[in-house]
Amino acid sequence: MAHSILILDDEALTLRTISRALRDEGFEVFVAMTGEEALEIFARERPELAMLDIVLPGIDGIEVLRQIKRTAPQTIVVMMSAYHVVDRAVEAMKLGAHDYLTKPFHIADMVNTIRRASETLSLRLRVRDTVESARGRYDFGVVKTESPAMRELLQVCEKAAQAEHTTILILGESGSGKGVLARALHYNSPRAQQPLLELNCASLPDALLESELFGYEQGAFTDARRRKEGLLERASGGTVFLDEIGNMSANVQAKLLRVLEEGTFMRLGGTRSIKVDVRIVAATNVDLKEAVARDRFREDLYYRLNVLPINLPPLRDRREDILPLALGMLERFNREMKKSFTGFTPGAAELLTRYSWPGNIRELKNVVERAMILAPEGDIDAGSLPEEIRDYSEPPTVYAEPESHWDLSPTGHQYVTLRELEERYIQEVLGLTGNNKTQAAHILGIHPTSLLRRLKKTQPDEETKTTETPPKTDPVVAK
Repeated sequence: MAHSILILDDEALTLRTISRALRDEGFEVFVAMTGEEALEIFARERPELAMLDIVLPGIDGIEVLRQIKRTAPQTIVVMMSAYHVVDRAVEAMKLGAHDYLTKPFHIADMVNTIRRASETLSLRLRVRDTVESARGRYDFGVVKTESPAMRELLQVCEKAAQAEHTTILILGESGSGKGVLARALHYNSPRAQQPLLELNCASLPDALLESELFGYEQGAFTDARRRKEGLLERASGGTVFLDEIGNMSANVQAKLLRVLEEGTFMRLGGTRSIKVDVRIVAATNVDLKEAVARDRFREDLYYRLNVLPINLPPLRDRREDILPLALGMLERFNREMKKSFTGFTPGAAELLTRYSWPGNIRELKNVVERAMILAPEGDIDAGSLPEEIRDYSEPPTVYAEPESHWDLSPTGHQYVTLRELEERYIQEVLGLTGNNKTQAAHILGIHPTSLLRRLKKTQPDEETKTTETPPKTDPVVAK
């Protein structure tokens, strides 16, 4: 891509030589011999690059640089200076100049410098386009929701995004959109032009998670043949999204706490602290309070993460959003698959709205995509939906009445414990639902994964069983 460049020099021969060489490289060139003329051309033509001589009659190159950066800070500027004004070139770099050339210079060196500046400009433009595209996709304003709770949550998120140094903890079931919300928080924040790096804490072994997050020095372990920067260094100035943070080991938790409190860490095998400026956005579907109570998560880290918690409701608690979300997915897949589906039949819409969606938005997305692959174009009907959605029936409402059903009186000196009461109630609900764990979890108000964890706790642990052994007897002593 050919870029435009403004060249400012008060020597006509230099100006002519430089402009000819850059035109041969494909640049659109504007020339000026005074600072005043350069500013007029810049205001009118808005070139993407500028090459400015420092020493000029009237307004010098430093002042031209200052005014360009004030009105168009994204412009890449290369300064030209003689040996005796190198100190002014340093001043120019502090004001935002990209590079400088010392006169006299070879034309080939000048062309290479401008080529590198042009490549930097192209990269910046690609990053800008990517960020603008992401902003459009993750803009809070484009989220379609009929749920009052979601509207309130989005208002909180817009304010949270602007608090660029505040740690955010996103809580919600698997598939509820925690990753999408994390990206929206980044791309709507002042850090949007800087990196967003993501790491799933549940998908990596502890040692690999630590090295990915903090990096390592050469020789830190057997395969560390060279130094590697971790995510925290590479994302400096931007955001690190730590998904499933509830699965992080105690050792990594301690190091992350230091980052949150001091903004410093050490690479594996390192001896010096590294300072970083990153925002941490964490997410989990684990009840961190319960994990703290069970000594599986550091209490101090929990409170440091829990500065601004955001609770994402499951899809079953915002049923008014199911159909709008499904229609939005249908429009997107129409573009990607080059198809022309028009919507859902009334019967299909009713089934989608009635279903409990244990997999949340991720499950809804999979259902819509599957239907669009297999069904004929037009309206998607009920027959094109998966069997579990077609056969789903709303579970009956169950109310625990322990006073009438269960005997809570003490047996001997032992009352029924809260844990025993919970186990009894879970078993009763499972019985009423025909051992359908998804429906049982819906009645109990917990995620199916949480129900499975509770059921595992009720299973007898074979390793803890004790068996009665005969009493020891003294050995027979020969008389």
